[in-house]
Amino acid sequence: MKELLDKIRSCTICLPHLINGVNPVLAAHRNSKIAIIGQAPGTVVHKSGIPWDDKSGERLRAWLGIDNTDFYNAEKVALIPMGFCYPGKGKSGDLPPRNECAPEWHESLFKEMKNLQIIILIGTYAQSYYLKERKKKTLTETVKNHAEYLPKYLPLPHPSPRNNIWLSKNAWFEIEVIPILQDRVRAICNSK
Repeated sequence: MKELLDKIRSCTICLPHLINGVNPVLAAHRNSKIAIIGQAPGTVVHKSGIPWDDKSGERLRAWLGIDNTDFYNAEKVALIPMGFCYPGKGKSGDLPPRNECAPEWHESLFKEMKNLQIIILIGTYAQSYYLKERKKKTLTETVKNHAEYLPKYLPLPHPSPRNNIWLSKNAWFEIEVIPILQDRVRAICNSK
């Protein structure tokens, strides 16, 4: 696993397309029990090199019901974005994650992680890639039908502050989905 992580961290496949340069950000361990598949690092994470080291990460940890110690323990939680590097700024936020990363690296990572008990799919990019035709027409429908994807996958919206409007319009999410998420995460993190 160390060799694979070193290869990913030195990857330059997307360099010609990244105005801010490459800085692949992820965390994984062969013993990881939970995998969180996000979108791509933002500017803060690009600079710090620490996955989910921003406001989105704060909300995500609250949703999961775990502290930084468990969240950043790669033997418990693997943090794997769809695109490992910051893709740059678009007209209304960050650009989509680069398409090269997931096909190039995800399968190899998952082959190494034999103890995974759940894969949390954050946002449309992760859900489209992993759920394929099982994904519903909208992110809202996919998340609302989360039980269809358990026990392997649990789809979530992105925890970005940009999604405050979605969260206010979909109060059912925090009432129905968050308790299931927290129960699963707590049970998995506390298992031997």
